[in-house]
Amino acid sequence: MRATMRKAGRATVHLLVAAAMAFGMYLFITVLLITAVGTLVVIGCWLLPETVILLRRIAGAKRGLTAARTGREIPEAYRTIDGPLTERLRTAVRDPGTRTDLRWMAAYYVYGALVLLALPLWPLGLVVDGVGCGLLRRRAVVLPLIVRLADVEANWSTALLRPSPQALLAARVERLTATRADAVAAHGAELRRIERDLHDGAQARLVSLSMRIGLAKRVYDRDPDAARRLLDDAQEQAEDALAELRHVVRGIHPPILTDRGLTGAVRALAAGSDLRVTVDVDGLADDGPRAPAAVEAAGYFVVAEALTNAARHSGSPTATVRLARTRRGLQVSVNDEGRGGVDELSAAGAPGRGATDGGGSGLLGVRRRVAALDGTVRVSSPVGGPTVIEVELPCVW
Repeated sequence: MRATMRKAGRATVHLLVAAAMAFGMYLFITVLLITAVGTLVVIGCWLLPETVILLRRIAGAKRGLTAARTGREIPEAYRTIDGPLTERLRTAVRDPGTRTDLRWMAAYYVYGALVLLALPLWPLGLVVDGVGCGLLRRRAVVLPLIVRLADVEANWSTALLRPSPQALLAARVERLTATRADAVAAHGAELRRIERDLHDGAQARLVSLSMRIGLAKRVYDRDPDAARRLLDDAQEQAEDALAELRHVVRGIHPPILTDRGLTGAVRALAAGSDLRVTVDVDGLADDGPRAPAAVEAAGYFVVAEALTNAARHSGSPTATVRLARTRRGLQVSVNDEGRGGVDELSAAGAPGRGATDGGGSGLLGVRRRVAALDGTVRVSSPVGGPTVIEVELPCVW
């Protein structure tokens, strides 16, 4: 009985929120009328994209409410409304997601009224019976009608708010376009970094090496000791140049990844970190199948960047790295118990807050690398900590 009452209580809360939202939707009719009139007289056409954005937020709130009831997320598939007014108007009108939201809104005017009318049924304690199916055709558990009504309302909302295949395809194309742009930007930044490292590091040392060898050749006959000292300096310059080249190569693709795999490479990072790092591995065996090289490199970069920034800014003495093999690919998470404060949306945290640098470029670089592989990045970093960076990289094992 207590379980039934708890279910009925949760259903009542769901329906109360749905009823409040339905009441707000009736007030939204005024906004729609003002937008329609303003668009018809042209002078108020700027209201149309803003109204569509507001409708998206309302529909998004409803998706969250329904997902909390059903336990199943309802995806969003919208085209980005930005640019000049003509482009914003075109996107707002042609976006399949707009039609989906309008269809849901029209239906919500109908069944929202039913929700409002059904709320007084709760004090009556009406119940309905259900008959289960199967070999025994047993009698189902008796539940209050208000619980069934909440389930019906959630199922209707799920069906109406689910994006159409066209909307999902359009959102996928837009995401791939943005991902490609980020990948190109990340590739360009990487090339500039390599060029800078070669020019300022290895190239400068090789030029100095060439000069010392030339001087040694000139003074060799008349001052062998001076020539020997120049050759000693040249040898040191050659060793420094080799070290610079190794550093550049490690930035492109760390050799340790090829030799020891992602697990061994991450453990080496943990051993060399200024923090006390614990590495947990789930489903990744040293002699088992490995992820593609690009996925391993991205996972390695995520861990390296997160540990570096945590050591610099978080104030935490410890961190935890978790690598897990999933059905969809590779999951990487880095957790530090520092002061937090990373801004997930802007990818910029204040200096000394969480696992990013002052300008946010570290987290931005992580996102670009992951996006290039169609992966996802989630950041949780409340002020006061902890900071958790979770990355999922899709791949076939």
